[in-house]
Amino acid sequence: MPEQSNDYRVVVFGAGGVGKSSLVLRFVKGTFRESYIPTIEDTYRQVISCNKNICTLQITDTTGSHQFPAMQRLNISKGHAFILVYSITSRQSMQELEPIWEVIRETKGNMEDVPVMLAGNKCDEVENREINFSEGEDQAKRWKSSFMETSAKTNYNVKELFQELLNMDKNRNMSLSLDGRGGKGGKGTQKIKEKCCLM
Repeated sequence: MPEQSNDYRVVVFGAGGVGKSSLVLRFVKGTFRESYIPTIEDTYRQVISCNKNICTLQITDTTGSHQFPAMQRLNISKGHAFILVYSITSRQSMQELEPIWEVIRETKGNMEDVPVMLAGNKCDEVENREINFSEGEDQAKRWKSSFMETSAKTNYNVKELFQELLNMDKNRNMSLSLDGRGGKGGKGTQKIKEKCCLM
């Protein structure tokens, strides 16, 4: 298990183009970018409330390809919680989550205390839907994870996704709001560019 510290590490996985970066940027900065730019790896930090103290929510936005299995395993071993993102417009994007889930399970062992959210992104694109809501729910049940459909574009369920993930941690009481303020990023948010050779 990762050490208890002031950092709470959330790792976001998913195939290329499903909107991982868009979800993270929408949550952290409140912005949406139409163009697709492949991510190597970015880490964002945001101040949150944890057990009535202030701690740092560290969100790692991973590469959409499987070029860096060592980085993937390192992120999983250091991560406290995980968001697995697929696009409701791509059945293949859900299938690509299967091996990632297996690595998380192998690395973490007992999944009882590991918060995992399955997110069906791009739910604003209903005309191109390939995966219906109940299929997402069924997959989440198989993985014993929680499930939510989201849209980074319309900001639908984005903050809720991260708050629900924090709520799933049985060992800590966490909130995106500090002193009643919403978790919109701003001053408490910074972006750290990660190198490929993470230590």
